[in-house]
Amino acid sequence: MSMTIHCDIVSAEEGIFSGLIEMLVATGDLGELGVSYGHAPLLTSLKPGPVRIVAQGGEEQVYYVSGGFLEVQPGVVSILADTAIRAADVDEAAAEEARKEAEQALANQTGDFDYGRASSQLAEAAAQLATLRKMRNRAGRG
Repeated sequence: MSMTIHCDIVSAEEGIFSGLIEMLVATGDLGELGVSYGHAPLLTSLKPGPVRIVAQGGEEQVYYVSGGFLEVQPGVVSILADTAIRAADVDEAAAEEARKEAEQALANQTGDFDYGRASSQLAEAAAQLATLRKMRNRAGRG
């Protein structure tokens, strides 16, 4: 039996996941990082994108987070995000449409244009689409 650590993934709306995991992989400010049993305490911000967990027993699950924080304490890893959803629940058509709208807004800037908002929307839509691609790639290997 492999060593496990308790994991909680929580959004502003609800708890998305709570249980024992063998490993968690997320993208922090300095790049992708993996957390498993015995990891040193850590607090880092997360970039929008996929969070992959390997649950107790080896089942892989992928979630999308819009950013937030990852905290590692002895025996517990927590992700606190504004938005966290199961990757399978991401609406690909809506994410693709949001990406197109944000790209169009960036290309056609007007007087009341909010560059920060448009670029943030583009980054979030691109991260959602990357999460879906990552989930599909993993499913194709299996």
